[in-house]
Amino acid sequence: MEIVRAHLKIYGRVQGVGFRWSMQREAKKLGVNGWVRNLPNGSVEAVIEGEKERVEALIGWAHQGPAWARVTRVEISWKPPKGERGFRVVG
Repeated sequence: MEIVRAHLKIYGRVQGVGFRWSMQREAKKLGVNGWVRNLPNGSVEAVIEGEKERVEALIGWAHQGPAWARVTRVEISWKPPKGERGFRVVG
């Protein structure tokens, strides 16, 4: 079981559409840890940590987001795991 950490920046119509709360719900379903927050430029930033397959599943979800979102781009960078616990909406 490989534990990974992905840092995402998600662009498009991703604020004011329930993106963060939907991502938290999906993360809990998948059993991954991390956080998600809105950025001042209108994008969303997230860190996802957990089993590689589960992290990749949430990244796949992030490319679509909830029904009202229109994701145009997702930037992903891989980092060493830090031991996140739970998945929370911050900021």
